[in-house]
Amino acid sequence: MLQTLHQTAGVGCGMSETMACLRWSVLLGLSVALLWIPGAAGSALNCHKTCICASNIVSCSKMNLTAVPTELPPYTVVLDLSYNEITRLRAEWTHDKLDKLHNLLLSHNGLHFLSSEAFLNVKQLRYLDLSSNKLRLLDEYIFEPLAHLEVLLLYNNHISQIDRLAFTGVNSLQKLYLSQNLVSRFPLELVADKSRLEKLILLDVSSNRIKALPVAELQALPAWIKNGLYFHNNPLVCGCDLYSLLAHWYIRKLNSARDFRDDYQCYLPAPAPAKTLVGVFELSSDYMNCSTFKQTDEEAFLEQTLTLSCDTKHKDMSKTWLMPGNVVISAGINQTARVLPDGRLQISPVRSEDSGNYTCFAVSEAHNETLYVVLKVHNFTMNAGGDSLNTAYTTLVGCLSSAVLVLIYLYLTPCHCFCCPNRGKKGGDDSIHSSMISVTPTHDDPALKAELDRHVAFIDSKDLRGQNGKLNPNGDEEEPDEEAGMLGKGRRKRSVAESISSVFSDTPMVV
Repeated sequence: MLQTLHQTAGVGCGMSETMACLRWSVLLGLSVALLWIPGAAGSALNCHKTCICASNIVSCSKMNLTAVPTELPPYTVVLDLSYNEITRLRAEWTHDKLDKLHNLLLSHNGLHFLSSEAFLNVKQLRYLDLSSNKLRLLDEYIFEPLAHLEVLLLYNNHISQIDRLAFTGVNSLQKLYLSQNLVSRFPLELVADKSRLEKLILLDVSSNRIKALPVAELQALPAWIKNGLYFHNNPLVCGCDLYSLLAHWYIRKLNSARDFRDDYQCYLPAPAPAKTLVGVFELSSDYMNCSTFKQTDEEAFLEQTLTLSCDTKHKDMSKTWLMPGNVVISAGINQTARVLPDGRLQISPVRSEDSGNYTCFAVSEAHNETLYVVLKVHNFTMNAGGDSLNTAYTTLVGCLSSAVLVLIYLYLTPCHCFCCPNRGKKGGDDSIHSSMISVTPTHDDPALKAELDRHVAFIDSKDLRGQNGKLNPNGDEEEPDEEAGMLGKGRRKRSVAESISSVFSDTPMVV
């Protein structure tokens, strides 16, 4: 063959020009060989040799193509170019608009370059498979023309950089597969920011190089997003917040936690030995002693506005609420609770009788879910919590002060007259003790004082008389006391001494 090419290039080559002629021969031979290859660049579609055409499906898989065939039928819906050698997808890979193309498969091609205008002529794509290639980065606005794209496969590439604006404009995207790459940052903007993909129900970033997760932001996501959020097989650093996150998802029976429970692993932080890999669900007992996660109930205060969420695992479900006592919440019933357009239950104002179990029934064509919410209403307003504490504290201090004052009054007051040894009774007492007198006048002779210091008591007969001037045998009859009446003290009882039932005598009684 080389001899034929040599003769074609020029038979009259001398010995001095042998090397030059040989080079021209090789180049010419390669050019002819490329023209004979079925997958040569710019070659027209051949449905009999290079591809298989079945109605609106064009399959060119495993044909050793280095470029996309030209002159594709405008009615093509599915184009399969997988398992070829197409390394660059340029803007001119298709000159004609393929408005009916919905599925484009380019996996297993060694693809490492994507033009920013590569998808301008295929804006109706809904399924794009770029998996198992050699892509390293995703530039900004790279997928912007694909406003109708629903599924994008980018797994098993070498992607380490994802521009925050790479998926701008892909507003219909529902499933994004980024697993088995070199991604080191969790793309939170895809699920949490204002510019997030609102229809995204599955994001797979498993088997990458992510070491830390925005746990608080992920916990706040709706359940229908968390149900399809996969990040297992990443070199995560262990922490109790990570355990609580996945334990919550597992209790809620979310697919992302239940399907890959054993694949969620993490590395223990210092002082544990380096690269100690353990299961995340084992952190509650064996390693970090994290508190066992428990589903918390809702709490509310009087007069506040409360919104209960029916946080279902699936999006766009019809929701019905039951109040405590299995009362259906519906329009026209005079209740403080009402169902919002997005399916949440709003209670305003909250009352103490609103405490109890609430049930949410969520129904769709393919799924049914039942959620329970336990509501506890505190018997005071949100702003009165501190005032109630101050009032209780003040009441306690008042009680203690009163007790101290009573003790002071009983034990620390000055001594009364009855305990003073040198002070006599005041005049005016009509009791028997107030009538005690001395037989002899007071004098200074100690001998006489010792012998004659005896007292006598006279009993007034009028005090013992009952009706008609007779003696009263009972000494407990109440009579007005003149002195007490003057002081406003009312009536008093007779003393025991005044109830003596004996014959009256003027003879003094020695006591």
